[in-house]
Amino acid sequence: MLTRIDADFAGRAYAAYGGIYILSSLAWMWAVEGVRPGRWDVIGAATCILDALIILFGSRQP
Repeated sequence: MLTRIDADFAGRAYAAYGGIYILSSLAWMWAVEGVRPGRWDVIGAATCILDALIILFGSRQP
């Protein structure tokens, strides 16, 4: 799917992909491996998601 993104928006697409990948890895760790994410895992994931949202929805200069 990332190869179908217009080049002008590729950075934003990769930011979204990164945020989803991080959440998925923590969910996998908890659901499949049985290891509950720690406080720093949650803080790190939240920081990454916030940063991805800033990239996706932040103001853009022409």
